[in-house]
Amino acid sequence: MATPVSSVPLPRPARRKRFYEDLTFQVLTGMALGVAVGALAPDIGQQLKPLGDVFVRLIQMVVGLIIFCTVTHGIASVRDLGKVGRIAIKAIIYFEVVTTIALVIGLVTINIMQPGAGMHIDPAALHNPGEAIHPAASMSFGEFLLNLVPKSAVDAFAKGEILQVLVFSVLFACGLASLGNRAQPVLDGINTVSQALFWVIRVAMKIAPIAAFGAIAFTVAKFGLQSLVPLAALIGEFYLTCVIFFVVVLAPIAWYAGFSLLKLMRYVREELVLVIGTNSSESVFPQLTHKLKKLGVEESVVGLVLPTAYSFNHDGTCLYFAAVSVFLAQATGTAMGWEQQLGLLAVLLVTSKGGAGVAGSAIAVLAMTLAATKSIPVNSIALVLGVHRILASAFVFTNIAGNCVATLVVGKWENAIDRKQLDHELQSGYRAA
Repeated sequence: MATPVSSVPLPRPARRKRFYEDLTFQVLTGMALGVAVGALAPDIGQQLKPLGDVFVRLIQMVVGLIIFCTVTHGIASVRDLGKVGRIAIKAIIYFEVVTTIALVIGLVTINIMQPGAGMHIDPAALHNPGEAIHPAASMSFGEFLLNLVPKSAVDAFAKGEILQVLVFSVLFACGLASLGNRAQPVLDGINTVSQALFWVIRVAMKIAPIAAFGAIAFTVAKFGLQSLVPLAALIGEFYLTCVIFFVVVLAPIAWYAGFSLLKLMRYVREELVLVIGTNSSESVFPQLTHKLKKLGVEESVVGLVLPTAYSFNHDGTCLYFAAVSVFLAQATGTAMGWEQQLGLLAVLLVTSKGGAGVAGSAIAVLAMTLAATKSIPVNSIALVLGVHRILASAFVFTNIAGNCVATLVVGKWENAIDRKQLDHELQSGYRAA
């Protein structure tokens, strides 16, 4: 006898999150409270910096291992080394083209708006002994190649050298792929380790709002809200430049790849908001890896493209380097004709790829860039130290969005995306398991 339809228990609908349970709301609230504390109680605000630093270190603690597990499992599972090489070549070409466009947009916008013109700053008066600026060491192409290979695998992980970890992971994964089915026990073990590492990340994410609170409170307390006033034009110009890049570059690329940029940004909104507070792109790498795979992108593409993008696809950072370099030239009265700016562009095409090797310090790479131009005074960087973190919030945000778009584009080129899953996930929005 058939069971009456009315007696069949219906599945309980998933409980909708209350607004205060949403991580985005919590992080934004933490940032708002941080601004208030930093402005009203600067002595307390400056003491809150460790809250943000602890969170970033928790993520940095496992990022190298997560890159290793993701890249190794993704490549070795393919067992087709020709496909791996094809993905890598396509990714590098994409990175070079888009970052070059970013540099050009950055240079054009800063020249049109000229926020630093008429400031007549004497760079000699800007040097603050308490704020030493050490340019990153310039390296030749041969030294760059040598630096790709760690002295030992352990050394790469210990120093957090993402490029070196990536090189080791790719080689190790190719070695496993060559073993065929004999490598399966190792892959199973790596997958288990990866799941344990992501558990650590889920636990760390619970303190993300506190981290954003501490980081913002320190920034406002140290530099003060008034530090925004004299450089408001640069901040406005740079944020406008980032918006132009989203509209003119990323949105058309997303349309070409068959997805909505706005829906993608909504899908990764928690990560985008988090990097605004922490200024650390590493703090969201594990979550982005998980979400991109959930969007239907094959593990082999995510595992190779996303870590490589973290080293080579610095869209926002390129916008920053171009804008700030010319701004400092304008502010100090340094002559920068189009010939000199084309030379600056050539320098930036090289130095912007060094960001990953300078442990998150765009200031150090900027100093190296200015030193290479031999025209813009290096110590003029002191002009932007007070607003660097505000500018960094925009360029790290842009970097993360650009890396997500890059992964989906390469996935499209490789026919390595489940289109139905992608459309469903973007339409419904991300839901934690």
